[in-house]
Amino acid sequence: MLNKHHPEMTHLPAHRYQFNCRVLQPLNLNLYSGSMLRGAFGRALRKSVCVTRGDDCKACLLYRQCSYPKIFETPPPANAAFQAFSEIPNAFVIEPPPMGRRQLQAGDTFSFDMVLIGRAVDDLPIVIHAWQTALKAGLGAQHAEAELTDVVFEPGQPVEQIIYPTGGENRLSPAPPFQPEPLPATDRITLQLRTPLRIKHRGKVLSNALRGKDFLLALVRRYYLLQEFHGRDYQAPDFHALAHAAEAVEADHQLNWCQWERYSSRQKQTMTFGGVIGTLRLEGDLAPFLPLLQQGQWLHVGNKTTFGMGHYAITAQH
Repeated sequence: MLNKHHPEMTHLPAHRYQFNCRVLQPLNLNLYSGSMLRGAFGRALRKSVCVTRGDDCKACLLYRQCSYPKIFETPPPANAAFQAFSEIPNAFVIEPPPMGRRQLQAGDTFSFDMVLIGRAVDDLPIVIHAWQTALKAGLGAQHAEAELTDVVFEPGQPVEQIIYPTGGENRLSPAPPFQPEPLPATDRITLQLRTPLRIKHRGKVLSNALRGKDFLLALVRRYYLLQEFHGRDYQAPDFHALAHAAEAVEADHQLNWCQWERYSSRQKQTMTFGGVIGTLRLEGDLAPFLPLLQQGQWLHVGNKTTFGMGHYAITAQH
């Protein structure tokens, strides 16, 4: 039976942290600020940890020991050609503030979340330091300075607590044990797509043609790639059996296309991004996929997840 492949799947930790900030200078947040935050984080992380100040990370002697590529640009295995591993996911997700343009004045506050996955959970102190550096350097086109006020572990969950700073001191308290409760057995589930979802089929981003199989197999691929490169004790599932099971899961949805532009400092040009938001309902034999659907609320699904895209929440089970 297929179900035997998933109750035994290796645990992949994924923790969400809420970063609460105060702006010190006026800041304009665009329609979708995930790419802005990701760029600021990457620049600050590199500045914080790079000791050689070289231009090409891949040519650096410390490439496989440095925290910057480890966190931000996961390198391929040393004994494999890069072309064979062109889709190695990074072990973090930045979840920006809710979509919508906002104008913040000095003294205003804003929050964003960040998910660390697998072994990257141990990198939280480096991540916090990088965000402090990024906020001080300034965000957005205006380079508006901001400051980090505190970091909350698993916002909205029963174990929520402030883990930085602790007792008014510049210390990080240990995060409590956390693992989401398993989903109860069901053959119908409703997902709310909170940020644009990009799942491609034959080079095209799916919208109203999105099938249950498309969504589930994108989730399967993401989970097991993360497990392989950032987890421990990786064990490949029966992908053929999962694909066969996904064929029988039907999808019903109300989706809207959302599109915006962002400037890529790396490519020196404005780029257009888009995806679907709305409601997705899955119906069928979901038993093999329930652990993945639960975990996917932290991992996200589809393309551009480090920008925060592909974020969904389970809103109902029947």
